[in-house]
Amino acid sequence: MRRKVIAGNWKMNLDHRQGETLARELLGGLNGRKPSVEIIIIPPFTTLPSVLGVVGGTIIGCGAQDLWYEDKGAFTGEISGPMLKSLGCDYVLVGHSERRHIRGEDSELLSRKLRAALRAGLIPIFCVGELLPEREKGKAETVVVEQLRQVLGGLEKEEISRVIIAYEPVWAIGTGKTATPEDASQMHGVIRNFLEELFGSPVSAAAVILYGGSVKPENASRLLAAADVDGALVGGASLQASSFLGIVFPS
Repeated sequence: MRRKVIAGNWKMNLDHRQGETLARELLGGLNGRKPSVEIIIIPPFTTLPSVLGVVGGTIIGCGAQDLWYEDKGAFTGEISGPMLKSLGCDYVLVGHSERRHIRGEDSELLSRKLRAALRAGLIPIFCVGELLPEREKGKAETVVVEQLRQVLGGLEKEEISRVIIAYEPVWAIGTGKTATPEDASQMHGVIRNFLEELFGSPVSAAAVILYGGSVKPENASRLLAAADVDGALVGGASLQASSFLGIVFPS
């Protein structure tokens, strides 16, 4: 059985005080319940110490939203994998569409970042997904497979086994539009088939693939029940304890 994961990406929201409050609310909201999924929260850099002070050593994992590909050096404004690991982070996002399309990060850069994360002992959550025009032209699968190939190609089986993949159709992020469970399942199947092609059946069968894009309590159950969907990467709904916990514990 593959593990199930619900990860909340806070993006550029919540200062360190607000983040600490939300982290406490999430822990309190568990109220002794043992979730059937692995919970990860991904705050901004400045909020990480406060949040880790609350959730460190608990069942809630914590990650960062980005990292640089070198471990140290003259890279003003960047954060390295060893820095994140020393804080207590276990996860880091790589290749989120907002980094690709706002900051112009290409596959070569993302490949270096993902390998830096692995080198630091972090678990990368590697994001892939197509734009709306690409889907409308029937190119969604080609785009996603190429994103995977350019960044994951050349990894060893042991390395790929530590990578979580998140499929986020760009047209569904923060728009209120959501891929249907059938859309998500189909693309997750494409991703799993690609992993089998490159790394073999055992790696493919064990790979954790999340869906992201306007996930909320109202649609989480149907999405998470879809074939090959192993959890969710949640954006806006992760900024309130009630809505995030409503995804962790769907009704």
